[in-house]
Amino acid sequence: MTETPRATDEVVDIVSRLIQFDTTNTGEPDTTVGEAACAEWVLEQLAEVGYTTEYVESGQPRRGNVFARLPGADPSRPALLLHTHLDVVPAQAADWSVHPFSGAVKDGYIWGRGAIDMKDMVGMVIALARQFKRDGTVPPRDIVFAFLADEEAGGTWGSQWLVAHRPELFDGVGEAVGEVGGYSLTIDRRDGTQRRLYLVETAEKGLSWMRLTATAPPGHGSFLHEENAVTELAAAVARIGNHTFPLVISDSVAEFLAAVSEESGLDFSPESPDLDTSLFKLGSLARIIGATLRDTANPTMLDAGYKANVIPQTATGVIDCRVLPGRQAAFEAEIDELLGPNVTREWITHLDPYETTFDGDLVDAMGAAIRAYDPSGRTVPYMLSAGTDAKAFATLGIRCFGFAPLQLPTDLDFASLFHGVDERVPIDGLIFGTKVLEHFVMHS
Repeated sequence: MTETPRATDEVVDIVSRLIQFDTTNTGEPDTTVGEAACAEWVLEQLAEVGYTTEYVESGQPRRGNVFARLPGADPSRPALLLHTHLDVVPAQAADWSVHPFSGAVKDGYIWGRGAIDMKDMVGMVIALARQFKRDGTVPPRDIVFAFLADEEAGGTWGSQWLVAHRPELFDGVGEAVGEVGGYSLTIDRRDGTQRRLYLVETAEKGLSWMRLTATAPPGHGSFLHEENAVTELAAAVARIGNHTFPLVISDSVAEFLAAVSEESGLDFSPESPDLDTSLFKLGSLARIIGATLRDTANPTMLDAGYKANVIPQTATGVIDCRVLPGRQAAFEAEIDELLGPNVTREWITHLDPYETTFDGDLVDAMGAAIRAYDPSGRTVPYMLSAGTDAKAFATLGIRCFGFAPLQLPTDLDFASLFHGVDERVPIDGLIFGTKVLEHFVMHS
């Protein structure tokens, strides 16, 4: 008798195939490829094993989303949402050692754009969903599988649109699990041993993209000008980009720092005289953790002028602002002091921060699932400096976490792979994550 394939048998091929779909999201409708072809393939993988699926285009052509539900043993319990996104950020093939949409499997990794953000989790969820259906598995409660569009541009044509226009798709959902959590951080302990901490995302900074506009009289480039829109904008951008916002420690960050201090014997406390520098002892992850200690405002785009000898009347820039919970009003007040008299601001995108507590049965299930395959592993909460689709689901009263488990090699610069060149996911870590995710779902 032939045994049915397990999730771990399929997950590598599924992730590789997912990466081969170019689902580039530039944020602009004219240049965004769209997720439809990939979404249709996902639908086929689920329908093949017997799922009833729903395909939804969210407000724009080819922005495909797929939903399926696996009934659980106790329909009176709130359902668990496993949400993933199918879109990826752009990639320049000339910069990569492999083609970014090859899904190459080599050197113990699966390579390509989306390998960790987040087609690895998409693949784990598909592989497990297929295994559950083939085996007739009944989880403790209903599981809702969601494969979404447009996360990389704030979810306007994905999660945000679905929550606003199709909220019934999330009926009965009480908790949700998504990306950028559950990955390992190896800590050198005071006794000379090492321990893996698995970071569970319990909080996200707010995501706010701000447009600056400087206005001044136009004129000939050869004349003297007391006011110049380009100069005014450049000065404002420099002031904002060089500004350091005050240290603010949220509950999630405080718990993370306490856990790392306990394990390492080093001082990562908020009272440390040089906490920013101390964080670099955490390696590449310091860039993520360091960004959760304070608000950030990073200039990303500039636009001005149309001819070399014409001083333009306006100049514009874009600032990527990430704001801590409870800091929006104070953040805006600081920005206004930095702008200068001839520069105005407006929000292009504004999504609120989110934070939940690191407790409850779902958190316990995450810890138990990790320890089932890494007995000395420890789950700890942390704040994500970026944002995910959880921001949309939180508006429905859904409690959200990031838990896409991966056990990572100690020498892998994981943080640099997010939106970076040669993005890749370790195969062993992916297999580990698939097993952990199965345990978690079946005990949640």
